Amino acid sequence: MKILDAELIASAPQIDKLPPSGLPEIAFLGRSNVGKSSLLNALARRKKLARTSGTPGKTRELVLFRVRTDRGDVGFVDLPGYGWAKVSRKERASWGKLVESYLAGRPELRLAIVLQDLRRAWSEDESLLLQWLATKNVPGRIVLTKIDKLKLMKRKERIHKLTKEIGPGFGNPISTSSQKGDGLDLVWRTCLEYAFPREEEPETLIPPGDDSFAV
Repeated sequence: MKILDAELIASAPQIDKLPPSGLPEIAFLGRSNVGKSSLLNALARRKKLARTSGTPGKTRELVLFRVRTDRGDVGFVDLPGYGWAKVSRKERASWGKLVESYLAGRPELRLAIVLQDLRRAWSEDESLLLQWLATKNVPGRIVLTKIDKLKLMKRKERIHKLTKEIGPGFGNPISTSSQKGDGLDLVWRTCLEYAFPREEEPETLIPPGDDSFAV
């Protein structure tokens, strides 16, 4: 699989302000500062596609990107993070409604990727989110981020523990490091499986470029 280009299409404070993309969309969501922007940049092979920040809560809108690949174009949607305590309850509720409105009402949505920092404990918020996705029949997968921040043995322990806590229904979590590139090929493979089911996968029309990695 080869990445040809990536660009910002739109950002919107409300679902009805987000223009139709005509693309199969993959939504990325998780706690504030979980590493969403870094993962999006790593997947798109672009350093500054999604804005990164050490300050939680920077993503406050629906942010839509187009990523062109030799398998077809895919929409990546960066959703506002949840669980950040340093904003008002009213603002957190507003972000929650925005995320729900996208996940429940966007016809282009094909997959919701829930990010979990490997170093952080699995919480009731994540469990409730997975239950909500299941009740809305939204396909979901778990991606573990920042695995390079832990030594190998501790990393294995955390992955095993989180896998048990997550439970069945969402597949085995995918372990990733945006810095090291670990797991990115598997995330891409998963995205493409949902974006282009085998019978719908478009033919390759664009000659392959140099910006590639195996999937």
